[in-house]
Amino acid sequence: MKAVLPDEKIPRRWYNILPDLPEPLAPPLDPETNEPMEPEKLLRIFARELVKQEMSRKRYVEIPGKVRELYAKIGRPTPLFRATNLERALGTPARIYFKYEGATITGSHKINTALAQAYYAKEQGIERLVTETGAGQWGSALSLAGALLGLKVRVYMARASYRQKPYRKTVMHLYGAEVYPSPSDRTKVGRKFLKEDPDHPGGLGIAISEAIEDVLGDEKARYSLGSVLNHVLMHQTVIGLEAKEEMAEFEEPDVIIGCVGGGSNFAGLAYPFVREVLEGKADYEFIAVEPRAAPSMTRGVYTYDFGDSGGYTPKMKMHTLGHTYYVPPIHAGGLRYHGLAPTLSVLINHNIVRPISYHQTEVFRAAELFARTEGIIPAPESAHAIKGVVDRALEAKKSGKEEVILFNLSGHGLLDLKGYEDYLEGRLTDYEPEHFPALEG
Repeated sequence: MKAVLPDEKIPRRWYNILPDLPEPLAPPLDPETNEPMEPEKLLRIFARELVKQEMSRKRYVEIPGKVRELYAKIGRPTPLFRATNLERALGTPARIYFKYEGATITGSHKINTALAQAYYAKEQGIERLVTETGAGQWGSALSLAGALLGLKVRVYMARASYRQKPYRKTVMHLYGAEVYPSPSDRTKVGRKFLKEDPDHPGGLGIAISEAIEDVLGDEKARYSLGSVLNHVLMHQTVIGLEAKEEMAEFEEPDVIIGCVGGGSNFAGLAYPFVREVLEGKADYEFIAVEPRAAPSMTRGVYTYDFGDSGGYTPKMKMHTLGHTYYVPPIHAGGLRYHGLAPTLSVLINHNIVRPISYHQTEVFRAAELFARTEGIIPAPESAHAIKGVVDRALEAKKSGKEEVILFNLSGHGLLDLKGYEDYLEGRLTDYEPEHFPALEG
């Protein structure tokens, strides 16, 4: 069972959750003054339209026609499937549906915001985009967006993933991007971390710092971010807006599940449904799943912190483990982040979204079950959502409850096979971190 919308049903507007949040979002703080950040300062880092969208109070923002054309080119609308084989394997009365973002030509949801960010940069006359990437899905997406729109792209890739996932680097090179392992010797902050540990595995926080430092040295360059900030999450709501129409062909969901690093793919699916809960029109349950090795939602502190490890970004109020937290080198590289999207942090604080965390091995075990029943090898990041779905479906089996579960399969894992090899050969390590810098204050 599946539903696929025609091209003309690609959403014409993104949904912006800011005006609907149960409390106003705390303003970002200038790291130099600790006062609310002036938007003008952000213009040296981000494209002008993205800064405008970050602050916008408009509930819906029009998607440019060129971006909608590119969405069709890369595979939007994406299909929605019912996981009937998984249901039978679990013996559950629950009915399980998933939105499959792995159907895009870069294999993940990240292309949804990459195309938008590259479009606005091109319109402004920017020549080069610089970014970070964890597992490589975001770096691949921005590399393709740059190729399609005629922009140079430079990517700082977390060193652990640079080693574990060499073919992600090949994809980015084929699209014309430069790719460097992070920490690198190209930046001051990179050299600092290498001096402390020449074999540092890196992480999204360090790669963000390197990318921003790079941008500040080139007037024609701007930074592109793959998650966390409001404009990024807003661009991803094409996922949920499509899913609402596709689910209408079947039934209403009861539970909506997604994995979380910074929050973009979870928000992309969930936020259009969250709006109905905030308006009192529905009572969906939302479950956000994170790795036990980077548990910002379940063990972090809600406070102001830098979005990067080097202290270059504005301070944001969010759930955080501390920007100096050493994130263990798990295979779900896209979830190796110390913080969380500020908007998602607010929803967690108001008990609208419930977070849970899992170890690496149990996540891969759920991914293996999904591959054997539904045929799709999920990205290790997306496998966290699958583990959440399996547990929820087994709870329904125990209680006899016929509920409807919808989750976001945010990407395929065909370039993540080293992680699966380590799992099958019993080489995975389940990290149980205890030292969180944010708790020390």
